[in-house]
Amino acid sequence: MAKRELSIEKAFENLDGIIEKLEDENTKLSDSIALYSKGVKLLNDCKQSLDRIEKQMIILDDDEEEKDDF
Repeated sequence: MAKRELSIEKAFENLDGIIEKLEDENTKLSDSIALYSKGVKLLNDCKQSLDRIEKQMIILDDDEEEKDDF
């Protein structure tokens, strides 16, 4: 079964949850390390998603500019 990619909105929700847990003084150090690692991965996934979206927007904008030139 193929791994489903999280929506960027859901990834940010998960990041918010991780931050809350990391800020909780009752979170154990070992749990904090695991949460931090998961957060870094989610953050990198979000950055890649935003980069893809930005590239798509640039392409669409360039296409629209070409149409306006005619």
